[in-house]
Amino acid sequence: MPSPPLELKPVAEAGLESIEGLALDTVISKAGSRPAAALACASTRLRAAVADDTLWRRFCSEDLGLDAPVDPDGQPLPSFQVAYKVWLESFGMYPLPLVKRVREFWGSMKRWLSENFPEAAQTLCKGVSEAQLKSAENDLGFKLPMPTKLLYRFCNAQVPFGDNDEANVRISTHGIIGGYAFYDHWVNVHLSPLEQIVEETKQFYREFPNVFNGHKLILVATSWFHPKTFILNCSNGELYVGTNNLPIGEMLPCVPKALIKPTDSDVPQDGLLLWLEEHLRRLQNGIIKTRMLMKSRYISLYPEAPPSCTSAMTNGVKVRASGVFVPEHPQTRGPQREYMYTYSIRMSVPEACMLGGVYYSSCQLHSRHWIIRSRDRVIADVSGEGVVGQYPVLSPGRDEFVYESCTPLPKGPGSVEGSFSFVPGKLSRPEGKPFEVTVAPFPLEVPEYIF
Repeated sequence: MPSPPLELKPVAEAGLESIEGLALDTVISKAGSRPAAALACASTRLRAAVADDTLWRRFCSEDLGLDAPVDPDGQPLPSFQVAYKVWLESFGMYPLPLVKRVREFWGSMKRWLSENFPEAAQTLCKGVSEAQLKSAENDLGFKLPMPTKLLYRFCNAQVPFGDNDEANVRISTHGIIGGYAFYDHWVNVHLSPLEQIVEETKQFYREFPNVFNGHKLILVATSWFHPKTFILNCSNGELYVGTNNLPIGEMLPCVPKALIKPTDSDVPQDGLLLWLEEHLRRLQNGIIKTRMLMKSRYISLYPEAPPSCTSAMTNGVKVRASGVFVPEHPQTRGPQREYMYTYSIRMSVPEACMLGGVYYSSCQLHSRHWIIRSRDRVIADVSGEGVVGQYPVLSPGRDEFVYESCTPLPKGPGSVEGSFSFVPGKLSRPEGKPFEVTVAPFPLEVPEYIF
């Protein structure tokens, strides 16, 4: 909770009266916003000094991250002093460093979405009120963590799915968490609005009363296609993802436990806030990006940057590869058993295919060879023709050929490496001898942050 205004004693007030100019401004500035507000009541002279809007510009910047005098809805206000007062009235029940942190998170997320994924940006909802949060807590029967409440004060997540199937399909790939697609397993995770959290959480408790009752859990994010559920424990602030055995209570942590401090008096942080901040960091750094799925854009969780994404160039053919842990897959069976991973392979010819000093205008994939390891032990050595039933032709100027597949793995860490066999020209009319293209080893492991 924010500190109460400092009590200014008469001697201190008299001392301040004797200070003038820049020295007085410096003292008031270093004292902070709440003592400054109290000084305004001490004397006419101090009231005039405190009324300097340059002072409140600094307070707004340092305490709230504001660079313009606006209210929480972004509407302009006449001065920074008025802005500070309005923000304190709206968010004074929260630690201001946390208010600033959450405000900056949503500001950065909305900017990234607007620039890179405007379709998803349009699904974000206006924040809820304290009264709405209180009503949700009453419906649930327990308190929400402070960071989670602030997240929803600034933005009520995404538009919920409704009864209109056509409308649902239009936004189905627009989850701001994103997902992956391989074979018939499609996942796209949306952040749930407050009303959906309450409704789905209560339904969840009704369906599995013996497993979850008394645990103060809420469902904060779900997938439109194949089910994937993220669950926040409101007692300890930990965030979990359900496995295929969620109905019997099996969940995996999504955020390093050591970072979670839901009751920290200065800047509390729960699993949901940490998870969203890490997701934004990956988006901003290009670790994950948007892709096209059929005719729709989506946030792909397949890493695009090292070390999780590896790259190798052989005879002009470039192959990039990365994997993602799939906790919700039916073949993921709990601790000490098999986990499922999906991997994405991207191949291209950036400039030209070259073999033995000869340049070729194209080359075509013929076969594949994979070596799969778990804890440095080879558990599979697989060869076969084509990839997912295709024999792609690569040539300069074409987009990457991308395909996804999957593999089970005993509890890791593990890795996959291998090669593709290509022929210059086409399989139907080879222009040279077959050659091997390396796929650099890429990791398969349960990450610290699961999305």
